[in-house]
Amino acid sequence: MKDLRISTAQFENKSSDKKYNLSVMESMAEKAAAEGSDAIAFHECSITGYTHARKLTRQQLLSLAEYVPDGVSTRKLIEIAGRLNMAILAGLFEKDNKKRIYKTYVCVDGNGLVAKHRKLHPFIHPAITPGDKYTVFELGGWKCGILICYDNNVVENVRATALLGAQVIFMPHVTMCTPSPRPGSGFVDSQLWNKKHDNPDLLRKEFDGPKGREWLMKWLPARAHDNGIYVVFSNPIGMDDDQLKNGCSMTIDPFGDIMAECRSLGDEFVTTTISEDKIGKSGGYRYTMARKPELYRDIIGKEHKPVQKVAWMSEGGIQ
Repeated sequence: MKDLRISTAQFENKSSDKKYNLSVMESMAEKAAAEGSDAIAFHECSITGYTHARKLTRQQLLSLAEYVPDGVSTRKLIEIAGRLNMAILAGLFEKDNKKRIYKTYVCVDGNGLVAKHRKLHPFIHPAITPGDKYTVFELGGWKCGILICYDNNVVENVRATALLGAQVIFMPHVTMCTPSPRPGSGFVDSQLWNKKHDNPDLLRKEFDGPKGREWLMKWLPARAHDNGIYVVFSNPIGMDDDQLKNGCSMTIDPFGDIMAECRSLGDEFVTTTISEDKIGKSGGYRYTMARKPELYRDIIGKEHKPVQKVAWMSEGGIQ
């Protein structure tokens, strides 16, 4: 299996401004292709914006959503991917012919839609229908999976996707810098972003502390390490509606080590080359092979009523 060059990006999107967001993504994809990248991954709802959706009516959200793959945005991505001879992964709100709405992440190339994943654990708006299946597909000879943001916090989802054969899991997010019961969490003051050139060190300290990257590092490398997979994490930077996000888009190898990470206070992407040899050498690969499903099959599969509480959404009535 040949090595694969993958870029992961961070940028500041504009709410509901698909034309602008796609223009930024096109420019970044062009630069990544010029560096020899086979694929570039953008964040959750990178086409449409994300956080503002909590304020929309169902009809407004339905109007923002598009059909996949026949909608304008997916067709535009396919056109860009074909021209650049690369794969592009990006997120948007999807609708179907029954007027159901999904949080969707697509992978396209010049031939069309390669894969789409509907978020299993959506919470930004009560009108969104949860996805009901895992997503595994082939990209450049590699088996890849997609899990969107909160999907990755439920550890069974990552293990299940890996057991279905995924060697690389794309993990698009809009995360960090929001309140939760966890000590040290909270919003980062948007004024720090507005004046980032005056005091970049203070902003970086907030972004890297317990509100942001410090929390991410508690669990994200473990997903890669424990499952023996590559993780491609994408996250926006700057204002997403009224919330400030800290980027940190990165690729993590099967040993749980960061291969490359976006560290600027602006639009950026990083590119890494992934190789098959790391997977077989990883502890996570050995742990997976050593499983004894007969011990916990009935425990993991036991019926229960899911309860999903998201602290920063409580003002809107979603907890």
